[in-house]
Amino acid sequence: MKFFFMFLCAASFASTKYDTGIFENHADVGNPRMKGSTTYDKDTKTFTLKGAGYNIWFARDEFQYAYNKMKGDFTLTAHFEFVGGGKEGHRKIGWMVRESLADSAVHISGVLHGDGLTVLQWRVKPGMNMRDPEDEIRADSAKYSVVQMQRIGKKVIMRVAANEGAAFATVGEHEMENLSNEVLVGIFICSHNPDVLEEAKVSNVSIKN
Repeated sequence: MKFFFMFLCAASFASTKYDTGIFENHADVGNPRMKGSTTYDKDTKTFTLKGAGYNIWFARDEFQYAYNKMKGDFTLTAHFEFVGGGKEGHRKIGWMVRESLADSAVHISGVLHGDGLTVLQWRVKPGMNMRDPEDEIRADSAKYSVVQMQRIGKKVIMRVAANEGAAFATVGEHEMENLSNEVLVGIFICSHNPDVLEEAKVSNVSIKN
């Protein structure tokens, strides 16, 4: 009986630890000081991301990432929402297409900031400093909650909507010559402060080839 109880506890722990919905993996990129997490609620079909990290900028990044490996063209769509008022206006959530888990890797990201700033931003070479304004395209307005990223060949397009069912507006597009055919694709959170752990809810997640 004791063995059976221990087996049930172990099974429950494994299910809680590894259930991340449609995402195969999650990890802290860049070894942030405070450890993040990704969990999935099957009933509400909602992901909860918790993460810290100094930033996703300059030559290296720190953030929590839930991701899959994908090849070829794809379209990614999800509804993002921060939990709580937050500490930093530039805390970040959104979609990221990334070459690898290296903290200095090439990537392109569709980003919602805590203060409403909405940006398509990228790093074109490993370890290269991300530059303002050369490596970003800003949306004309703020306070979006739905982000869509589409890859067609080397081109990546970011679209946003104010809420579910609203029309999409195109933020911009960029040719990513240094992204491989097989990349990492997923959702992320960064607190923009190494001593703060932020939280976000991500729902209506769609990944289509």
